[in-house]
Amino acid sequence: MKYALSTLVGATALAISLIAGPAMAEDDGIIVYNAQHENLTKAWAEGFTKETGIKVTVRNGGDSDFSNQIVAEGAASPADVFLTENSPAMALVESAGLFAPVDADTLAQVPNDYQAASGKWVGVAARSTVFAYNKTKLTADQLPKSMLDLADPSWKGRWAASPSGADFQAIVSALLQLKGEAATADWLKAMKANFTAYKGNSTVMKAVNAGEIEGGVIYHYYYFGDQAKTGENSKNVELHYFKNQDPGAFVSISGGGVLASSKHPKDAQAFLKWVTGKGGQEILKTGDSFEYAVGKGAESNPKLVPLADLQAPKVDATTLNSKKVTDLMTAAGLL
Repeated sequence: MKYALSTLVGATALAISLIAGPAMAEDDGIIVYNAQHENLTKAWAEGFTKETGIKVTVRNGGDSDFSNQIVAEGAASPADVFLTENSPAMALVESAGLFAPVDADTLAQVPNDYQAASGKWVGVAARSTVFAYNKTKLTADQLPKSMLDLADPSWKGRWAASPSGADFQAIVSALLQLKGEAATADWLKAMKANFTAYKGNSTVMKAVNAGEIEGGVIYHYYYFGDQAKTGENSKNVELHYFKNQDPGAFVSISGGGVLASSKHPKDAQAFLKWVTGKGGQEILKTGDSFEYAVGKGAESNPKLVPLADLQAPKVDATTLNSKKVTDLMTAAGLL
Protein backbone atom coordinates (compact mmCIF):
# COMPACT_ATOMS: atom_id res chain seq x y z
CA MET A 1 0.00 0.00 0.00
CA LYS A 2 2.89 2.30 0.91
CA TYR A 3 4.48 1.52 -2.51
CA ALA A 4 1.24 2.27 -4.32
CA LEU A 5 0.91 5.62 -2.52
CA SER A 6 4.47 6.68 -3.34
CA THR A 7 3.92 5.65 -6.95
CA LEU A 8 0.75 7.73 -7.04
CA VAL A 9 2.56 10.75 -5.55
CA GLY A 10 5.38 10.35 -8.09
CA ALA A 11 2.95 10.07 -10.97
CA THR A 12 1.06 13.13 -9.76
CA ALA A 13 4.27 15.14 -9.48
CA LEU A 14 5.27 14.05 -12.98
CA ALA A 15 1.86 15.07 -14.32
CA ILE A 16 2.16 18.47 -12.66
CA SER A 17 5.64 18.97 -14.09
CA LEU A 18 4.41 18.07 -17.58
CA ILE A 19 1.56 20.53 -17.29
CA ALA A 20 3.76 23.25 -15.79
CA GLY A 21 6.56 22.81 -18.34
CA PRO A 22 5.04 24.73 -21.25
CA ALA A 23 3.68 27.42 -18.92
CA MET A 24 7.12 27.94 -17.43
CA ALA A 25 8.57 28.14 -20.93
CA GLU A 26 6.17 31.03 -21.66
CA ASP A 27 7.78 32.90 -18.73
CA ASP A 28 11.02 32.96 -20.70
CA GLY A 29 9.40 35.66 -22.85
CA ILE A 30 10.42 36.52 -26.40
CA ILE A 31 13.75 36.88 -28.18
CA VAL A 32 14.21 39.91 -30.43
CA TYR A 33 16.92 39.98 -33.07
CA ASN A 34 17.54 43.71 -33.05
CA ALA A 35 19.30 45.62 -35.83
CA GLN A 36 17.71 48.88 -34.71
CA HIS A 37 19.44 51.35 -32.38
CA GLU A 38 20.18 49.55 -29.13
CA ASN A 39 18.85 52.33 -26.89
CA LEU A 40 15.62 52.63 -28.87
CA THR A 41 14.81 48.92 -28.75
CA LYS A 42 15.84 48.80 -25.08
CA ALA A 43 13.27 51.51 -24.36
CA TRP A 44 10.65 49.65 -26.39
CA ALA A 45 11.38 46.37 -24.60
CA GLU A 46 11.28 47.96 -21.15
CA GLY A 47 8.04 49.81 -21.90
CA PHE A 48 6.39 46.67 -23.26
CA THR A 49 7.49 44.54 -20.32
CA LYS A 50 6.34 47.16 -17.82
CA GLU A 51 2.89 47.23 -19.41
CA THR A 52 2.43 43.51 -20.11
CA GLY A 53 4.79 41.66 -17.81
CA ILE A 54 6.20 39.76 -20.80
CA LYS A 55 9.99 39.43 -20.72
CA VAL A 56 11.98 40.54 -23.77
CA THR A 57 15.51 39.35 -24.48
CA VAL A 58 17.24 41.57 -27.03
CA ARG A 59 20.13 40.35 -29.16
CA ASN A 60 21.83 43.21 -31.00
CA GLY A 61 23.45 43.05 -34.43
CA GLY A 62 23.33 44.49 -37.93
CA ASP A 63 20.67 44.42 -40.65
CA SER A 64 22.55 42.21 -43.10
CA ASP A 65 24.11 39.98 -40.46
CA PHE A 66 20.80 39.16 -38.82
CA SER A 67 18.79 38.76 -42.02
CA ASN A 68 21.35 36.29 -43.38
CA GLN A 69 21.50 34.53 -40.02
CA ILE A 70 17.72 34.12 -39.92
CA VAL A 71 17.71 32.69 -43.43
CA ALA A 72 20.50 30.27 -42.44
CA GLU A 73 18.69 29.25 -39.23
CA GLY A 74 15.36 28.77 -41.00
CA ALA A 75 12.70 27.13 -38.87
CA ALA A 76 15.30 26.49 -36.15
CA SER A 77 15.81 30.19 -35.42
CA PRO A 78 15.40 31.04 -31.73
CA ALA A 79 14.19 34.52 -32.67
CA ASP A 80 10.57 35.51 -32.18
CA VAL A 81 10.80 39.05 -33.61
CA PHE A 82 13.15 40.75 -36.07
CA LEU A 83 13.64 44.55 -36.02
CA THR A 84 15.72 46.37 -38.62
CA GLU A 85 17.01 49.82 -39.44
CA ASN A 86 16.31 49.43 -43.17
CA SER A 87 13.76 47.44 -45.16
CA PRO A 88 16.00 45.42 -47.52
CA ALA A 89 16.80 43.10 -44.62
CA MET A 90 13.08 42.58 -44.05
CA ALA A 91 12.57 41.86 -47.75
CA LEU A 92 15.28 39.19 -47.65
CA VAL A 93 13.65 37.33 -44.76
CA GLU A 94 10.20 37.73 -46.31
CA SER A 95 11.40 36.32 -49.65
CA ALA A 96 12.66 33.25 -47.78
CA GLY A 97 9.11 32.68 -46.46
CA LEU A 98 10.16 33.01 -42.82
CA PHE A 99 7.71 35.65 -41.55
CA ALA A 100 4.26 34.98 -40.12
CA PRO A 101 1.47 37.39 -41.16
CA VAL A 102 1.35 40.45 -38.92
CA ASP A 103 -1.89 40.67 -36.91
CA ALA A 104 -4.54 42.82 -38.60
CA ASP A 105 -4.87 45.07 -35.54
CA THR A 106 -1.18 45.92 -35.80
CA LEU A 107 -1.29 46.61 -39.54
CA ALA A 108 -4.26 48.91 -38.95
CA GLN A 109 -2.06 51.14 -36.78
CA VAL A 110 0.37 51.97 -39.61
CA PRO A 111 -0.32 53.63 -43.00
CA ASN A 112 -0.02 51.36 -46.03
CA ASP A 113 3.01 53.32 -47.28
CA TYR A 114 4.97 52.07 -44.26
CA GLN A 115 4.23 48.36 -44.38
CA ALA A 116 4.71 45.39 -46.68
CA ALA A 117 1.86 44.84 -49.14
CA SER A 118 1.97 41.17 -48.16
CA GLY A 119 1.21 41.98 -44.53
CA LYS A 120 4.28 39.98 -43.46
CA TRP A 121 6.11 42.91 -41.82
CA VAL A 122 5.30 46.42 -40.73
CA GLY A 123 7.11 49.74 -40.36
CA VAL A 124 8.15 50.69 -36.83
CA ALA A 125 10.10 53.91 -37.58
CA ALA A 126 11.66 55.78 -40.52
CA ARG A 127 14.71 57.85 -41.44
CA SER A 128 15.38 60.38 -44.20
CA THR A 129 18.34 60.59 -46.57
CA VAL A 130 20.09 63.96 -46.35
CA PHE A 131 23.18 65.73 -47.65
CA ALA A 132 25.10 66.93 -44.59
CA TYR A 133 27.38 69.82 -45.56
CA ASN A 134 29.91 72.11 -43.96
CA LYS A 135 28.27 75.52 -43.80
CA THR A 136 31.64 77.28 -43.72
CA LYS A 137 32.54 75.73 -47.09
CA LEU A 138 29.24 75.61 -49.00
CA THR A 139 26.37 78.06 -49.39
CA ALA A 140 22.80 77.10 -50.24
CA ASP A 141 23.20 78.00 -53.92
CA GLN A 142 26.22 75.68 -54.20
CA LEU A 143 24.40 72.56 -52.98
CA PRO A 144 23.51 69.72 -55.36
CA LYS A 145 19.94 69.96 -56.63
CA SER A 146 19.75 66.14 -56.83
CA MET A 147 21.73 63.30 -55.32
CA LEU A 148 22.42 62.31 -58.92
CA ASP A 149 24.40 65.56 -59.35
CA LEU A 150 27.12 64.08 -57.13
CA ALA A 151 28.14 61.99 -60.15
CA ASP A 152 29.27 65.16 -61.94
CA PRO A 153 33.07 65.59 -62.21
CA SER A 154 32.72 68.96 -60.46
CA TRP A 155 32.05 67.04 -57.23
CA LYS A 156 35.25 65.00 -57.45
CA GLY A 157 36.94 64.80 -54.03
CA ARG A 158 34.23 66.89 -52.38
CA TRP A 159 31.73 64.43 -50.91
CA ALA A 160 31.68 61.31 -48.76
CA ALA A 161 29.59 58.31 -47.78
CA SER A 162 29.85 55.00 -45.92
CA PRO A 163 29.28 52.44 -48.70
CA SER A 164 29.84 49.34 -46.58
CA GLY A 165 26.90 50.05 -44.28
CA ALA A 166 23.30 48.87 -44.65
CA ASP A 167 22.15 52.51 -44.44
CA PHE A 168 23.84 53.61 -47.65
CA GLN A 169 23.02 50.34 -49.40
CA ALA A 170 19.33 50.96 -48.69
CA ILE A 171 19.67 54.35 -50.40
CA VAL A 172 21.24 52.68 -53.42
CA SER A 173 18.41 50.11 -53.37
CA ALA A 174 15.94 52.94 -53.74
CA LEU A 175 18.00 54.45 -56.57
CA LEU A 176 17.96 51.08 -58.33
CA GLN A 177 14.18 50.82 -58.07
CA LEU A 178 13.60 54.41 -59.16
CA LYS A 179 16.13 54.74 -61.99
CA GLY A 180 16.92 51.19 -63.10
CA GLU A 181 20.06 49.08 -63.24
CA ALA A 182 21.96 50.92 -66.00
CA ALA A 183 21.54 54.36 -64.43
CA THR A 184 22.44 53.01 -60.99
CA ALA A 185 25.57 51.28 -62.29
CA ASP A 186 26.65 54.51 -64.01
CA TRP A 187 26.05 56.57 -60.86
CA LEU A 188 28.01 54.11 -58.71
CA LYS A 189 30.91 54.19 -61.17
CA ALA A 190 30.95 58.00 -60.98
CA MET A 191 30.64 57.80 -57.20
CA LYS A 192 33.76 55.65 -57.06
CA ALA A 193 35.65 58.34 -58.99
CA ASN A 194 34.29 61.28 -56.98
CA PHE A 195 33.71 60.36 -53.34
CA THR A 196 35.74 59.61 -50.21
CA ALA A 197 34.85 56.49 -48.22
CA TYR A 198 34.41 56.54 -44.44
CA LYS A 199 33.22 53.78 -42.16
CA GLY A 200 29.92 54.78 -40.55
CA ASN A 201 27.59 57.72 -41.04
CA SER A 202 28.73 59.38 -37.81
CA THR A 203 32.31 59.31 -39.13
CA VAL A 204 31.14 60.92 -42.37
CA MET A 205 29.46 63.70 -40.38
CA LYS A 206 32.55 64.23 -38.22
CA ALA A 207 34.67 64.57 -41.36
CA VAL A 208 32.24 67.12 -42.79
CA ASN A 209 32.22 69.02 -39.51
CA ALA A 210 36.02 69.07 -39.38
CA GLY A 211 36.25 70.37 -42.95
CA GLU A 212 37.95 67.26 -44.28
CA ILE A 213 35.20 67.02 -46.89
CA GLU A 214 32.51 69.46 -48.02
CA GLY A 215 29.50 67.17 -47.67
CA GLY A 216 28.25 63.64 -47.27
CA VAL A 217 25.19 61.46 -47.85
CA ILE A 218 23.89 60.17 -44.50
CA TYR A 219 20.62 59.74 -42.60
CA HIS A 220 19.18 62.73 -40.76
CA TYR A 221 19.23 61.47 -37.17
CA TYR A 222 23.02 61.50 -36.78
CA TYR A 223 22.91 65.28 -36.88
CA PHE A 224 20.00 65.65 -34.47
CA GLY A 225 21.46 63.12 -32.05
CA ASP A 226 24.76 65.00 -31.89
CA GLN A 227 23.00 68.36 -31.56
CA ALA A 228 21.04 67.01 -28.59
CA LYS A 229 24.32 66.13 -26.84
CA THR A 230 27.29 68.51 -27.13
CA GLY A 231 27.03 69.38 -30.82
CA GLU A 232 30.80 69.11 -31.07
CA ASN A 233 30.64 66.86 -34.14
CA SER A 234 27.98 68.90 -35.94
CA LYS A 235 28.53 72.55 -35.03
CA ASN A 236 29.67 73.35 -38.59
CA VAL A 237 27.08 71.09 -40.23
CA GLU A 238 23.75 71.85 -41.88
CA LEU A 239 21.36 69.39 -43.51
CA HIS A 240 20.18 69.68 -47.10
CA TYR A 241 16.94 67.86 -47.96
CA PHE A 242 16.71 67.05 -51.67
CA LYS A 243 12.88 66.75 -51.73
CA ASN A 244 11.03 66.79 -55.09
CA GLN A 245 10.76 62.97 -55.11
CA ASP A 246 14.50 62.84 -55.77
CA PRO A 247 16.30 59.52 -55.04
CA GLY A 248 18.19 61.54 -52.44
CA ALA A 249 14.90 62.24 -50.65
CA PHE A 250 14.42 58.52 -50.01
CA VAL A 251 12.81 57.68 -46.67
CA SER A 252 13.95 54.30 -45.38
CA ILE A 253 11.48 52.24 -43.37
CA SER A 254 12.64 50.42 -40.27
CA GLY A 255 10.70 47.17 -40.14
CA GLY A 256 9.41 44.66 -37.63
CA GLY A 257 8.22 41.13 -38.23
CA VAL A 258 7.29 37.98 -36.32
CA LEU A 259 9.11 34.82 -37.32
CA ALA A 260 6.88 31.98 -38.49
CA SER A 261 8.99 29.69 -36.31
CA SER A 262 8.36 31.75 -33.15
CA LYS A 263 7.73 29.62 -30.07
CA HIS A 264 5.77 32.49 -28.51
CA PRO A 265 3.74 33.88 -31.42
CA LYS A 266 1.04 35.51 -29.31
CA ASP A 267 3.57 37.43 -27.21
CA ALA A 268 5.65 38.28 -30.28
CA GLN A 269 2.61 39.74 -32.05
CA ALA A 270 1.73 41.68 -28.88
CA PHE A 271 5.22 43.21 -28.85
CA LEU A 272 4.96 44.34 -32.47
CA LYS A 273 1.52 45.81 -31.80
CA TRP A 274 2.88 47.73 -28.81
CA VAL A 275 5.87 49.11 -30.73
CA THR A 276 3.65 50.39 -33.56
CA GLY A 277 1.02 51.65 -31.16
CA LYS A 278 0.83 54.65 -28.85
CA GLY A 279 3.45 53.47 -26.35
CA GLY A 280 6.15 52.59 -28.84
CA GLN A 281 5.59 55.57 -31.13
CA GLU A 282 5.58 58.01 -28.21
CA ILE A 283 9.12 56.84 -27.40
CA LEU A 284 10.14 58.00 -30.88
CA LYS A 285 8.69 61.43 -30.16
CA THR A 286 10.22 61.92 -26.71
CA GLY A 287 13.36 59.76 -26.87
CA ASP A 288 16.81 60.42 -28.24
CA SER A 289 16.76 58.25 -31.39
CA PHE A 290 15.42 61.14 -33.55
CA GLU A 291 13.85 58.67 -35.97
CA TYR A 292 10.43 59.36 -37.43
CA ALA A 293 7.28 57.90 -35.91
CA VAL A 294 5.19 56.09 -38.54
CA GLY A 295 2.04 55.09 -36.64
CA LYS A 296 -1.27 56.63 -37.66
CA GLY A 297 -1.70 59.90 -35.81
CA ALA A 298 1.73 59.55 -34.15
CA GLU A 299 3.87 62.66 -33.84
CA SER A 300 7.63 62.66 -34.41
CA ASN A 301 10.15 64.68 -32.43
CA PRO A 302 9.25 68.36 -33.02
CA LYS A 303 12.85 69.18 -33.99
CA LEU A 304 12.53 67.10 -37.17
CA VAL A 305 11.32 68.31 -40.55
CA PRO A 306 7.79 66.83 -40.73
CA LEU A 307 7.67 63.53 -42.57
CA ALA A 308 4.98 64.84 -44.90
CA ASP A 309 7.24 67.76 -45.94
CA LEU A 310 10.16 65.59 -47.10
CA GLN A 311 8.58 64.99 -50.55
CA ALA A 312 10.05 61.50 -50.61
CA PRO A 313 9.85 59.37 -53.76
CA LYS A 314 7.39 56.49 -53.86
CA VAL A 315 9.35 53.30 -53.26
CA ASP A 316 8.03 49.77 -52.78
CA ALA A 317 10.00 48.74 -49.71
CA THR A 318 9.21 45.06 -50.21
CA THR A 319 11.12 44.91 -53.48
CA LEU A 320 14.32 46.71 -52.46
CA ASN A 321 16.98 44.30 -53.67
CA SER A 322 19.94 44.17 -51.30
CA LYS A 323 21.77 41.41 -53.19
CA LYS A 324 21.57 43.19 -56.53
CA VAL A 325 22.79 46.36 -54.87
CA THR A 326 25.83 44.70 -53.31
CA ASP A 327 26.59 43.08 -56.67
CA LEU A 328 26.45 46.47 -58.42
CA MET A 329 28.48 48.18 -55.71
CA THR A 330 31.08 45.42 -55.82
CA ALA A 331 31.30 45.74 -59.61
CA ALA A 332 31.87 49.49 -59.18
CA GLY A 333 34.70 48.84 -56.72
CA LEU A 334 32.83 50.28 -53.73
CA LEU A 335 32.72 47.08 -51.67
